[in-house]
Amino acid sequence: MRKVALSTLLDLLHQRATENPDQEAYTFLQDDVTVSGSLSYQDLLQQSQAIAAQLQQLGSPGQRVLLLYPPGLDFISGFCGCLAAGMIAVPAYPPRPNQSLNRLQSILRDAEATFALTTRALWQKKAHWQDQDSNFAQLKWLDTSSIPNIYQKDWQPPKINQDTLALLQYTSGSTGNPKGVMVSHDNLLVNCRDLAQGWNQDRESKIVSWLPTFHDLGLVYGILTPLLVGCACYLMSPISFLLKPLNWLKIISRYQATHSAAPNFGYDLCVRKFKPEQGKELDLKNWKMALNGAQPVRAETIERFSQTFAPYGFKRQAFSPGYGLAEATLKVAAVRQPDAPMFLEIESAALSENRAVIAENRYLKSQTLVGCGDSEIDTKIQIINPESLTPCKPMEIGEIWVSGTTVAQGYWNNPEATAETFQAYLRDTGEGPFIRTGDLGFLYKGQLFVTGRLKDLIIIEGRNHYPQDIELTVENNHPALRSGCSAAFSVLVKGEERLVVVQEVERSYGCNLELATVKQKIREAVAVEHDLRLYQIALIRHGTISKTSSGKIQRQKCRQQFLNNQLNLLTSSRKSSEQELQDANIRTA
Repeated sequence: MRKVALSTLLDLLHQRATENPDQEAYTFLQDDVTVSGSLSYQDLLQQSQAIAAQLQQLGSPGQRVLLLYPPGLDFISGFCGCLAAGMIAVPAYPPRPNQSLNRLQSILRDAEATFALTTRALWQKKAHWQDQDSNFAQLKWLDTSSIPNIYQKDWQPPKINQDTLALLQYTSGSTGNPKGVMVSHDNLLVNCRDLAQGWNQDRESKIVSWLPTFHDLGLVYGILTPLLVGCACYLMSPISFLLKPLNWLKIISRYQATHSAAPNFGYDLCVRKFKPEQGKELDLKNWKMALNGAQPVRAETIERFSQTFAPYGFKRQAFSPGYGLAEATLKVAAVRQPDAPMFLEIESAALSENRAVIAENRYLKSQTLVGCGDSEIDTKIQIINPESLTPCKPMEIGEIWVSGTTVAQGYWNNPEATAETFQAYLRDTGEGPFIRTGDLGFLYKGQLFVTGRLKDLIIIEGRNHYPQDIELTVENNHPALRSGCSAAFSVLVKGEERLVVVQEVERSYGCNLELATVKQKIREAVAVEHDLRLYQIALIRHGTISKTSSGKIQRQKCRQQFLNNQLNLLTSSRKSSEQELQDANIRTA
């Protein structure tokens, strides 16, 4: 049988359904035992074509389609339905009942979506969203779970190719200017091949994923790479993982999975929740690739997890630290399977000066960095001085720039941001274009080591948060809080990134403010709007927050002032930030 050239994901789905129509492609589990549903390749093709036929009757190719699904198999059918209609998928996530629609509203306005695909249960709630924003009333809503496969007969193959946009992957928070990364069919296929090649995935592999499918890691790694490889994929809800993280390991054990992934916090959570008596249910000997990505990779996490689960067959060598971003579709670099992760002990003092000096003097302070490997394809990584825009010297820390076929097409309807991020050129040679990632790092023995963030992006529990979004939530919470005078950032507490907010108070309120009440209101607002728990809130005096000469908040300087107890706090209790950090360590131990 002649294989069709794979230039699109739609070609790939047709090939899978033709070669192995009855093979179970995706299985969704409620817990470590209960299967709530499965999809064969034939099922997926029929459902996606039926959904596409409905979209084609109501719209035109290239229109944007909002995907509003809870965790489950419906998302996969909806996503493939968009592709089969020649439309552009916009993965999102329906907010909880007590959560505002700010983020969803921003995405909807920016993408100018025409359709919303969802399930019966959420379709019945659309009136609530329409009451809050008339833009939701303009959408054409489809309950894809109620579309029978018989509509497949009305489907017409779309005119698409490798350069056709497949999705907009939104990276912004809820209230700032959202940015939808334009990802083509070719971007996705190339990145999936990079993943599969580096991690030795084939049809005999078994993948387990609890990662959210509206994020790039959950979508590209957890859904599309198994489709490319043609292997079985077992899915569970992120909420199920957070409530019972050991269920993830039990599913890996039950199905003898070979590949799975999590952000750094996920491995830590498993260690914290594990009790030795639960070990009798674990058999991790077949787990040969454990991706650690989506947030900074910690050496201590790798060691703790490896030691804790070694008695149950887990091998430290299975860990694959990686680095990526939506602007590069997903993966930029990762440690190959079966290579072991590389640890590098670096002098702390030199690191703060943007130099990577291998620690040889045991009396000097040092910290361990973890290598994030490299690419299997044409991805090129350069370390660039962000001011001179010229290459850094070996072991000099600079901004990570990336080029190659995995690089996405830019930001949707945002040429200014596209030019700033996607069209960087070296000043001395004119080489480019590159993505400016905003992250800092260096290269050593061919591997990428990530040291920090040039941008102010906050990453907590594997999720990205833009500080300006959190700051606006805080400032709008109480009239005593000065607009444009707050700084949100993260600090490292016991190996985890924790959220801190520094906020100026209007002079007119002075000592008449009930600080505890205001702080509680801030905590509640940030929890509801961003699903984040605040570690510390520093309310400071009028006119004392650090700004540039042009009036921009200096978040990193505020962070340093917080750590050094140099903030002009508006409080009668002047407990130092250092002491608060120590107290928090005790509370979270």
